[in-house]
Amino acid sequence: MALFNAYRGLRIRCVVVFCLALGMAALGTPAPVFAVDLTIELDQATLVKMPENVTTIVVGNPLIADTSIQAGGLMVVTGKGYGVTNMLMLDRSGSVLMERSIEVRGPTPDTIIVHRGVERESYSCTPMCERRIAPGDSASYFDGILNQTGRRNGQAQAGAAVK
Repeated sequence: MALFNAYRGLRIRCVVVFCLALGMAALGTPAPVFAVDLTIELDQATLVKMPENVTTIVVGNPLIADTSIQAGGLMVVTGKGYGVTNMLMLDRSGSVLMERSIEVRGPTPDTIIVHRGVERESYSCTPMCERRIAPGDSASYFDGILNQTGRRNGQAQAGAAVK
């Protein structure tokens, strides 16, 4: 019986030492950090100079960022949704000429988020508060503004076509 109790005590001490070592290792290990090369605000764009001979551009998640090619070796990168993604620029043989990580950040200080229970609405307050839509807004709010904007743009295009 004495041998069993001694073994039990040794086992408990080993578990305690193991837990302490594990905890110390966890505290001493830095958290993984993404090295973000490009930071954009949602619904904003920035210019990026492309390397020579780029033939293919791949965006990891086009729901986060999108690109369009411009003359003079320039590319426009636009923030489409919150998060981090990557972008690869390849030459004709498939060699990677450039790789960048892109972070799209959320609302700026001039954006106000209003919560009404589970409903959410976004407003752009520059300088007066006007409705705007953003990922995370309630579906009825988002769809209502999107439909109004679509109808308004349709009317503007129809008016321009008449002239």
